[in-house]
Amino acid sequence: MHYTAMDCAQKARDWLCHSDAQVSAHYVLGADGTVWQLVDESDRAWHAGSGAWGPITDVNSRSIGIEIANTGGAPFAARQMNALETLVDGIMARHMIPPERVIGHSDMAPGRKIDPGARFDWQRLSRQGLSIWPAADGEGDFLETARTFGYTADVPPETLLHSFRLRFRPGATGPLDDTDRALMANLAQRWPVAEA
Repeated sequence: MHYTAMDCAQKARDWLCHSDAQVSAHYVLGADGTVWQLVDESDRAWHAGSGAWGPITDVNSRSIGIEIANTGGAPFAARQMNALETLVDGIMARHMIPPERVIGHSDMAPGRKIDPGARFDWQRLSRQGLSIWPAADGEGDFLETARTFGYTADVPPETLLHSFRLRFRPGATGPLDDTDRALMANLAQRWPVAEA
């Protein structure tokens, strides 16, 4: 999941189709719910860049990129989220993707990327079985359990904490605390990343 960092979906779509961009994505979603497919799901798109998720270091070859038209500072539109749910549900069914494998750009590229950002409604996707949401009832070392869950990019601990909070504790600030540890441990216990 990405946001376009542009307020116009058509401009984002056109840029992703331009050879000068040197980036691409499988899908672009407009705020009105319009869905454009730019790359076939069986083909590689250049949306992820450098980073890692679990043992996967070439995320572009192992993922389907969805660009959601949003600047990152505004809520995602209801019609856009409805279209996203339909799209993600179909992708998961076609490729047998479990909900724990639905991740944000900031998950696999902490420090380099912050999208889809703190305004993205991961809990809504989780309620539909299209993502996951932890309970604050685990125990363990934050960095160790983060790696077990899938955060394997080589970044400083504070960078990892920031990316984790963007998704699972939006708005949280300050140093690592017991809630962070409990949430991450729960993620690692319930959804450890599998060798792929």
